[in-house]
Amino acid sequence: MVKAIEWKYDRVLMLDQSRLPLDVRFIECTDYQMVAEGIKKLWIRGAPAIGIAAAMGIALGSQDIKAESFDDFMERLDPIMQAMLSTRPTAVNIKWAVERIKKLLLANREEPVGRLKQLLIEEANRILQEDIEVNKAIGRWGAEFVKDGDTILTHCNAGSLATGGYGTATAPMLIAKGQGKRIQVIADETRPVLQGARLTAWELMQSDIPVTLITDNTAGALMKKGMIDLVIVGTDRTTRNGDVANKIGTYTVALLCKEHNIPFYVAAPLSSIDFHMDSGDLIPIESRSSDEVTTILGHRIAPEGVNVINLAFDVTPARYITAFFTEKGVFMPKDIKKLCRDKVDLEAIRIKP
Repeated sequence: MVKAIEWKYDRVLMLDQSRLPLDVRFIECTDYQMVAEGIKKLWIRGAPAIGIAAAMGIALGSQDIKAESFDDFMERLDPIMQAMLSTRPTAVNIKWAVERIKKLLLANREEPVGRLKQLLIEEANRILQEDIEVNKAIGRWGAEFVKDGDTILTHCNAGSLATGGYGTATAPMLIAKGQGKRIQVIADETRPVLQGARLTAWELMQSDIPVTLITDNTAGALMKKGMIDLVIVGTDRTTRNGDVANKIGTYTVALLCKEHNIPFYVAAPLSSIDFHMDSGDLIPIESRSSDEVTTILGHRIAPEGVNVINLAFDVTPARYITAFFTEKGVFMPKDIKKLCRDKVDLEAIRIKP
């Protein structure tokens, strides 16, 4: 399995996904500014992966802090956490990682500063390992909804490159294949950065899963021909009511599924669910550089000076989502808000294939 990120020799080692699949190159981040730059420039991307990167960036930045007291340490750590929070506004995992780190530090405020620094490294690595286990659990639950012979459409990349390892949307595919099910995957190219073409197709080929690449605007035609059985996508943020922010174009795919009566599933680790946000209308949507649209791999494809709208994400309303694959089971959108409760009968609200 491809590793997108790891802590190694007191550095953050990050696979530069902006160069894939033509060039497999790792970047050694020696300070938190480099980690933040990597998140902004898409060296690393995918909601779970950038949450891990943020935690590692904070741990890395903390090592250079000179402080004698807990309060002084927290004051000097805050700009580092803010730098991580400012990198990608749509994905909730960075905020989730920062809040988890704050909670850890507050619970250990009596520890010396040197120990706090070590705790941050340990926590970042724990988040990484937990994410891998979460992905596998998502895969086990989701694979129950994949039948032998199914053709699955996916949009963007929610594989091992977008996570700590194993992937979210790809996890049910990997588990289904391991169960002996004969599946095929159709990957949208995912303009403008081509994560489907460059990353998802490459990853699935590495895993010996049959994959066919299509342009984004081909999906509807294939659905009309009966060539797609189900859709599985990831999520960068899911709100309490079950609305989902994911890579631009996801909303269009969901509408097509509704028209053609095709199940539309979202693979959503609980860390990507924003239980404090009521609906997708409140999700901040990131706008990115016009160069991503007007050029491909450095080659201009549009007139100089043309106006560009480059939204990185769109929001799919809960009414278009069949179910969520989570590490706790498979749930209807209406039940997402219940998953934050300490006492909830998961068996009562889980759905079966």
